[in-house]
Amino acid sequence: MNPGAPVLQLAGIRKSFGPNQVLRGIDLTVHEHEVVAVIGASGSGKSTLMRAINLLERVDDGQIFLSGQDISDPRVKEDLVRAQIGVVFQHYNLFPHMTVLNNVTLASRVVRKLSREEAEARGMELLTRIGIAEKAKKYPDQLSGGQQQRVAIVRAILSDPILLLLDEITSALDPQLVGEVLDLVMELKLAGKTILMATHEMEFARRAADRVIFLHEGRIAEDGPPAQVLGNPQQQVTRDFLSRLYNFS
Repeated sequence: MNPGAPVLQLAGIRKSFGPNQVLRGIDLTVHEHEVVAVIGASGSGKSTLMRAINLLERVDDGQIFLSGQDISDPRVKEDLVRAQIGVVFQHYNLFPHMTVLNNVTLASRVVRKLSREEAEARGMELLTRIGIAEKAKKYPDQLSGGQQQRVAIVRAILSDPILLLLDEITSALDPQLVGEVLDLVMELKLAGKTILMATHEMEFARRAADRVIFLHEGRIAEDGPPAQVLGNPQQQVTRDFLSRLYNFS
C-alpha cells in the first residue's frame, strides 16, 4: 500500500497525571486511507492517547498535527477540531432521551450546520446501509448493545470526518455482538476511511489494520504490519504481551 498524505502526526507526545507518566514521548504518523490498530495492556496509555488526539486531554509536551494544523496549540478552537474527527468510545455515549435518528444527526446539525432535512436523509441512508433503519425512531434502551454501538459509529461518520478514532469499541459487547460491529469497521476500511483504533481484538487487528502499534508503558515498543507485529514480533515486551494469546517461546 502506498501511503497517502499524513492525516495525523504526533511528535514527542507526553502526558502525566500527577507522578504517573502515561505517555512518554509518542511519535506516530497515520496516513490518508490507513487503518492503524493500537494494542497494549491495560494502563499502557491507549485511551489517554485517543483522548489527547481529540483534545479531551491536553498534553504536557509535544505537538499533534491534523492535516498539517497544530491542534495542540492552546489557541486552537477545540470544537472546530473535533468537527473533523469522528470518535466512538466503548460505552456508546448515546443520549438516552433522544431517538436513534436524533442521536445520529445532532452533531451534524449543530456543528456542521446541516439542515435537519439533509442530516436526516444522510442519517437514514447510513442506518439503512447497516441494517437498522427500522430502529430510527426507537430510543437507545430499546436497542441491543451491538445495535447501539453501530448507531454510535454512524453518528461518528455522518459528518464525513477526516479521521475516525475507535477506542475499544467492542470491549463492552457480548461476544455474539462483536462480529456485527467489526463487520461495519471492515466496511469503513474498504470505503477508504482513515482510522486509528485501540483494540484488544488481536484477530481483528490482524485482519483490518494496515499497521499495528504495540504500546508499552506509554511508549511505542513496536510498529509494523500485522503479520510482523502479531506473528513475528521483534521486541521481547511484545512477545511477552502476546504470549497470553499465542505460544511464543
